[in-house]
Amino acid sequence: MKTIQSLNEYLNLSPQSFDKLILTVAIFIFLSLGKILCDVIIRKKFSETRSVYRWRRATLYTYTILLSLIIGSIWARGIANLTTFLGLASAGIAIAMHDTIANMAGWVFIISRKPFKVGDRIEIGKSAGDVIDVRIFEFSIVEIGNWVDADQSTGRIIHIPNSKVLREPLANYHIGFEYIWNEIPVLITFESDWKRAKEILQQVASEHVEHLSQGVQEQIRSAAKKYFIFYGTLTPIVYTTVKDSGVLLTIRYLVSPRQRRSTEQNVWESILDLFAQENNIELAYPTVRFYHENPPHDHSSPGYRSQRSDMK
Repeated sequence: MKTIQSLNEYLNLSPQSFDKLILTVAIFIFLSLGKILCDVIIRKKFSETRSVYRWRRATLYTYTILLSLIIGSIWARGIANLTTFLGLASAGIAIAMHDTIANMAGWVFIISRKPFKVGDRIEIGKSAGDVIDVRIFEFSIVEIGNWVDADQSTGRIIHIPNSKVLREPLANYHIGFEYIWNEIPVLITFESDWKRAKEILQQVASEHVEHLSQGVQEQIRSAAKKYFIFYGTLTPIVYTTVKDSGVLLTIRYLVSPRQRRSTEQNVWESILDLFAQENNIELAYPTVRFYHENPPHDHSSPGYRSQRSDMK
């Protein structure tokens, strides 16, 4: 008792304010112990990482809301005109903490509208990656792409303010439709048998990537209930076009975002093996062709003569 009185004299608080301080500390300790106990129970009850994360995050939100409401109600007692006080306080807070409030509004949007969840692969602004955490003021992603090819992880964790979901376009690789279209361009020379090459590429696509699109039709039906999504062709297809250095054959197929690089590797290895068995198919590279009309050293050959030189 003497210790409490000494503390009160040291802090120089009124008896009413000192009682509120003691009650605030007691409530803080009680709720903190409750949160720690819940964390222990969650770790023992759940073994899956995702479930543990979700329950711990729900516990943290509940703890924060209860703490704010209870302590706020304690210190708000005794104010004669609570409405006026809250109005003035809100205006001051809105000006001084604009970014903080915007981040909290973004958090409410993420929780309520669910544009993404933990585990989704997203792209927002110039950043792309897999979501690993969502908090009141920011969310975190493991970065993909940048200097790494084929959308694989760079190993960096990026913390993004929640307010960005309200200000910038957000792309989600998983919501509605969990597949993306991937293309593998294969450039062969003009002298190659492009029809035979196209047959080989179609065969490779059927063997290695066609099975990856199984279940896509069902996903499209499900997604069509919420979004206007329609695809006519879901099986792998090979397109033909002509470029400066040769005939471009492009394999287009559906794949899960996280399987993009592994499928490209399997497809390319098969292409290289099969093209090596063909004498009339060659991969092309940038070249320059020079044309001369009636070359002086060969008067017997009218018309045009071409020379091909490699750009190395």
